[in-house]
Amino acid sequence: MEFGTKKSGPGAAAAGDVIKDTTTASFKVDVIDASKSVPVIVDFWASWCGPCKQLTPLIEKVVRSYSGKVRLAKVNVDENQAVAAQLRVQSLPTVLAFRDGQPIDGFVGAQPESAIKAFVDRLIADDADLGLGELLKSAEDLMEQGDLQAAAEIFATVLQEDRANAEALAGLASCYLRSGDATRAKQTLALVPPDKREVAAVRSVEAAVLLAEKGSSAGDLSALKRRLAENPEDHQVRYDLAVGLAANGERGEALELLLDLVRMNSQWNEEAARKQLLQFFDAWGPKEPLVNDGRRRLSSILFR
Repeated sequence: MEFGTKKSGPGAAAAGDVIKDTTTASFKVDVIDASKSVPVIVDFWASWCGPCKQLTPLIEKVVRSYSGKVRLAKVNVDENQAVAAQLRVQSLPTVLAFRDGQPIDGFVGAQPESAIKAFVDRLIADDADLGLGELLKSAEDLMEQGDLQAAAEIFATVLQEDRANAEALAGLASCYLRSGDATRAKQTLALVPPDKREVAAVRSVEAAVLLAEKGSSAGDLSALKRRLAENPEDHQVRYDLAVGLAANGERGEALELLLDLVRMNSQWNEEAARKQLLQFFDAWGPKEPLVNDGRRRLSSILFR
């Protein structure tokens, strides 16, 4: 949204030391000087700007959640046109991030909360107060929420600091895989150092890639279901259907099919069903409730 001359209005009230309204006169102290000790985000807004009204509360919420690791300064451009002009702000809302007295990043337009959080994570990634573990946890949460772009950006930020970070490489590979790009997922996994191939996150994504590849060659699931209904003793059809369903996200049904196959003939095809179940468990990860239940039931069948 372009600037215009509209009636001015008050910005939201400042919330403690981490959020404040700033002016052309106080900008040096509130932003330039302050950013030499902690990153400062500057939100350029106006009362007539609809997207500003959506964005500002989200930025405030995110900034508060970082407990002082980042600050927010809000500039009403109608009342402070000089500082906006000096920083070449041409559209609203505009957000700029400052560190060590210099603007280092920014964006224009309304953004979802997850994107704002990713923006802040990148901003403070170099600060000692935020460890790589926290960044990785943030990226994993975003990935589970379905915001693959924001998660991938944080994983990439970690890799800028530590190119061999196995968890970040696994996370980035998982983002590619979830977006349907198994090839780039495999290329990313290939960058994991040999001595870190057994890291749980790496093994999980490797298993997920293999499952996706198997699933793509499983064939028509509807046809497989019909064939299994006609001949429940066809172990290969049962196996292929389970793999295809798992690759399609139908985990519960896939689990039941392979547990039944182990129960029917645990030695079939060199224990293929048991081995595939273990690959399921690796691919799904410990957060999946089906994994613990599946492991318990598999053990019960094998060691009864």
